[in-house]
Amino acid sequence: MAAAGITDSNKKYLQLLAEKYPSVRAVTREIININAILNLPKGTEHFMSDLHGEYEAFCHILNNCSGVIREKVELLYRDTLPPEEIMEICTLIYYPAEKLRLLKKERAIDAGWYRVTLERMLEIARVLSSKYTRSKVRKAMPEDYAYIIDELLHAQKDEDNNQVHYHNAILDTVISLTADDFVIALADLMKRLAVDRLHIVGDIFDRGDSADKILDLLMTYHAIDIEWGNHDILWMGAAAGSEVCIACAIYNCLHYNAVRTLESGYGISLRGLTLFAQQLYPDRSPMQAALAAITVLQFKLEGQLIRRNPDFGMDDRMLLHRVDFDNAAITLGGVTYPLNETQFPTVSRDDPYALTPAEREVMDELRFAFLQSAKLQRHIQFIYDKGGMYRVCNGNLLYHGCVPLDKNGGFQQVTFFGTTCSGKAFFDLADEHARAAFFSRHKKQADLDFMWYLRCGESSPLNGRKTKGFENAYLRNAAVRHEEKNPYYRFYYQEAVCERILAEFGLHSKLSHIINGHTPVRTVKGELPIRAGGRLLVIDGGFCKNYHAKTGIAGYTLIFNSHGLRLKAHQPFESREKALRDNRDIHSSSEIVETEQRRVMVYATDAGDALEAELADLALLLELYRTGKLTPCAPLEKD
Repeated sequence: MAAAGITDSNKKYLQLLAEKYPSVRAVTREIININAILNLPKGTEHFMSDLHGEYEAFCHILNNCSGVIREKVELLYRDTLPPEEIMEICTLIYYPAEKLRLLKKERAIDAGWYRVTLERMLEIARVLSSKYTRSKVRKAMPEDYAYIIDELLHAQKDEDNNQVHYHNAILDTVISLTADDFVIALADLMKRLAVDRLHIVGDIFDRGDSADKILDLLMTYHAIDIEWGNHDILWMGAAAGSEVCIACAIYNCLHYNAVRTLESGYGISLRGLTLFAQQLYPDRSPMQAALAAITVLQFKLEGQLIRRNPDFGMDDRMLLHRVDFDNAAITLGGVTYPLNETQFPTVSRDDPYALTPAEREVMDELRFAFLQSAKLQRHIQFIYDKGGMYRVCNGNLLYHGCVPLDKNGGFQQVTFFGTTCSGKAFFDLADEHARAAFFSRHKKQADLDFMWYLRCGESSPLNGRKTKGFENAYLRNAAVRHEEKNPYYRFYYQEAVCERILAEFGLHSKLSHIINGHTPVRTVKGELPIRAGGRLLVIDGGFCKNYHAKTGIAGYTLIFNSHGLRLKAHQPFESREKALRDNRDIHSSSEIVETEQRRVMVYATDAGDALEAELADLALLLELYRTGKLTPCAPLEKD
């Protein structure tokens, strides 16, 4: 931008920029700083998906940064320390407070231990901080110890060893006054430096019982984004007040034995539902009765929703009215199947989808509880603030489920809210209405209903299969429960299809990738996470314990650092107790997906693009100062 090109539209911005950098020296200093940052290696990105409420396994992989911490420790000490000491250091970094308590209980700590341990931790921190500016490292430090850590990380030897004496004096004082807190502060700094940004590619909720604990932890993370999954959108819809999403969320908690999430995590009591259910099913345990009652409620509410949304094209998912209640059976495709449930005390033969007065009372109470749960509302607000249907980041496209395709591999056209669209436009439309469902002051039933469609609709980008909820709940026949997938899951092995998807989202580089969650990779059946010649990577985390027998591992995570992309395959996590007592880590194997010929620097990233734009503005401001068109700390002259 030339100085002569100053316009009314950029004049105000330049005036604001001049207030921030009010002199030639200030502008020059910032230009030098930005140029230095642009030529540093890019920070490490960590990709995780399908956490499914498994807090302990997630927490461990977050703490070990998918093995990055262990790799750095081994790099430094594999030739000088035995493996058991290396693992002891790693465990201390992963769980500093807990490990310190255990070591104290075992009387394994003294002043000498603290000195050796702190020296080693400082050495590891120096390695991890080497690709960042000193300013960024300082900002990452815990505020109470920032000055001390900064001094210790950058102490240099001199001919009289003055710096060494200074360094030792600081450590002596730290050990005598605040050793444990300092160890914890250093461990937190190392984990923060090991990963510059965390991407959660969907499905924090359901199956495991601690989604709330995961979200508490994510809300403290320094840099994070979330690509919504079908299980997330379900809870987002429930928090917005969708009754059918509430019923589905409760069904999942009861079905997967994850009631703790509701009751302890979010303070949502199931007492009213349970008392009502025990009257209907007195011969069952309270939780079994509640599951039976909410299952019927779920299918009633789904039927009502499908009736008022014919554009969803889901009439074939209304099955309650097709049940032969006298014989506890249903006929599908000309075949009659027995139901595994014989009691339907609240279902009217005249209108199977109508709620009884008692059911209406239960649902009103549950809806009120979801809307009034402050913690749930706070967590869902966070998911909205940090999330979206997809994200384009540093040349990669991140989404949880699929880009719906037709039978020929083209983008499937859909019509919702009077708009016909496909590809990226469908994602954008879904994002818009998902936000309206939660944030609109005057919520529309159509937006709330759409949240349920996004959770289980056949053409939903978050689902991409014909969900068989009724069949899975009431039928034992495996064939009739089979859920047919969108053609996307056939075509995403083809490089040309993935390149077309990437181009649809504005990515044309041969170095771009699709990073996909949602479908567990069944390694026991020979499935591989790398597809379409490396253009698509499936990183379903496989954290859910129920999947381990099917997949053969505990899933994949992805690391993208300045050297390239690496998939990390993880074995199941045993327990935090074994990790602490026996220094057990999750065994992870690394597979290089792509190695960069030249190290990726900040200038080649999205952050680099923003800094380049800022640099251009600063260069213009400097020119204005030097040519007298703008006086520092004074308003612009008119041309």
